[in-house]
Amino acid sequence: MLAPRVLIVMPDQWPRALLRAALREEGYDAVGTRTMDSALRIRPGEPDRGPIRLVVVDQAALKGAEGKLERLLARHKASSTLLLSRPTLAAPSGPWDLVLQRPVSVGDIVAAAGALVPLSPGARHPLE
Repeated sequence: MLAPRVLIVMPDQWPRALLRAALREEGYDAVGTRTMDSALRIRPGEPDRGPIRLVVVDQAALKGAEGKLERLLARHKASSTLLLSRPTLAAPSGPWDLVLQRPVSVGDIVAAAGALVPLSPGARHPLE
């Protein structure tokens, strides 16, 4: 069985890489991008990879990306969405299944991913 993919759209490289590693440690096939434009280049179906089931978006990635989130979600049909909102800005309206307001830990985001896209006990293992 293929691991569900999580798409992380987050401008900051090191937090994105840390979150990606933590999700992979749990059993999710996580991929990260800096912008909505680069996220739109990720194919919905790739050989030997599961479908994208969760899209995690940092609020900073939405700046100047009007309409792109809708296109991204339409492209990856069954995706759940998680917004990481900035503490000084109101969370934008959107198709969010869950909004986490910063400051938030990587562990909190991984737990939220687990609530939105649960893994079976047999799928809970680190990916190489």
